[in-house]
Amino acid sequence: MSAGNRLGPSMLAAAVAVLKKPHRTAGSVGRAVCEWARVVRGTSSVAPAPGDRRFDDPTWRESPLYRRVMQGHLALARETRRLASELDLSPRDEARAKMMVGMAADSLAPTNTLLGNPAALKRTLESNGRNLTTGLAQLIEDWRHNGGLPASVDVSKFKVGANLAATPGDVVYRNEQLELIQYRPQTPTVHGTPLFIVPPQINKYYVWDLAPDRSLIEFLVRQGFQVSVVSWFNPTAAQAEWGLGTYVLALEDAMRVAREITRSPQLHLLGACSGGITSAALLAYLSAKGSDWARSLTLLVAMLDTDGIADSSMGLFAHLETLDLARTLSGARGVLEGKELAKVFAWLRPNDLIFNYWVNNYLMGHKPPAFDVLYWNSDTTRMPARLHADFIALLESNALSQPGGVTIAGHSLSLRDIRCDSYIVAGRTDHITPWEGCYRTRELLGGHSEFVLSSSGHVQTIVSPPGNKKSSFLSNAGPHDSPDSFEQGAVTNEGTWWPHLTQWLAARSDADKRAPRQTGSRRHPSLGAAPGSYVMAGGRDASAE
Repeated sequence: MSAGNRLGPSMLAAAVAVLKKPHRTAGSVGRAVCEWARVVRGTSSVAPAPGDRRFDDPTWRESPLYRRVMQGHLALARETRRLASELDLSPRDEARAKMMVGMAADSLAPTNTLLGNPAALKRTLESNGRNLTTGLAQLIEDWRHNGGLPASVDVSKFKVGANLAATPGDVVYRNEQLELIQYRPQTPTVHGTPLFIVPPQINKYYVWDLAPDRSLIEFLVRQGFQVSVVSWFNPTAAQAEWGLGTYVLALEDAMRVAREITRSPQLHLLGACSGGITSAALLAYLSAKGSDWARSLTLLVAMLDTDGIADSSMGLFAHLETLDLARTLSGARGVLEGKELAKVFAWLRPNDLIFNYWVNNYLMGHKPPAFDVLYWNSDTTRMPARLHADFIALLESNALSQPGGVTIAGHSLSLRDIRCDSYIVAGRTDHITPWEGCYRTRELLGGHSEFVLSSSGHVQTIVSPPGNKKSSFLSNAGPHDSPDSFEQGAVTNEGTWWPHLTQWLAARSDADKRAPRQTGSRRHPSLGAAPGSYVMAGGRDASAE
């Protein structure tokens, strides 16, 4: 069923509920009218939610006119959402209805217009309109080259291999699906068990290796770990039939090479988001074959168990809806364009990811910010239609949580067969993989699990370098078997969770040994310096296509 066909019945159900429950609709209208009356009289207490920066300009508080405009808009937005929750809709229909009315309210906010935005109006007067001229030029540029959405980052400030993905290393293996990058040690000795990192397939790998001092890979190397990371090939329609099994078998080859090069029978495996799903499938597949290659499994913002959450969590609703909205695109083209998926994600948080830049770029006439995470986020890749369909099927059927629910290369998989210890990280404000869903992974795996809850969102949970005073995370060394009991017994740790992970990994590593002098081996020599060639294909620094 297409995305439109799925949203249509939900909106129809909401419309029918409005007609069948006229008393509730009338009550909502009555509340709105009463609040508007208070707004007009100047006695309303409606105020922006904490963190809503759209109304930061003092004019919104000092000007009677602008204050009334703001309060009228917020009152209407609040009542429409409240009405959607009073119609006795199913949880998913209610979530869809709230999403749609939220999008409408955000789109109609007065701050998105020149006259309705006092900060933009003042800038126009001060600059004699030059901000609007600049904004118009930037709007045309975005319309032509950014899919019609406002640019979120000043791309001129970044270059992959220069100030991004700059940790020294070499490509030591390459197949159709991936390049394997091994990083050069930066310590005299290294821990005896190396790390093997599996990034998500829909983005470039270098979210693990952003700017120097903000790179998790750089941090791990400096903590004495031998680190390898997978850089995925950017597929075209010719690779439409690559599915989860294709990627698991490609990872098996790469993991075999990493073990040979480092002469280590076991590796620590780290995966994030869809890379975490693939990592778990890989270890279950290896276990089914009797291959004990993993010393531990670390999963970052990855959700394996969707049962019981699909109908109750707005976060998972967003996750499923996002993938579903894009299903028709990948099926028709053979690949899911990362830019299309990014658009859908943006519309799930329009204030933060669309209208914030609309105001900044077009009304204020500023250039978008220069931020490495935003550059990486805009440097998208494609996902084969088969893999995309496999991920959606996993989420909808919850197949990974069921022994035998997934079969790869003739082997029936069970996550309970993953006996190594696991380290699971989730983000409290993650709107893509809600932390309660990530927590449930503990119940699926066979070994002991350590759960850590970062204070950040989806990507910022991964990119959490030392020194950020806003970072913190919860840990709980006591017994707990639910998200609630985890929180009740948890302690707050100031700063990033990165050192906590390295201590956990070091405690599970073989004895330290002298660091190798060079990357690769006689059988697998360097094929070129990091970041390699696959990361350049199809991106902003593209030269390979």
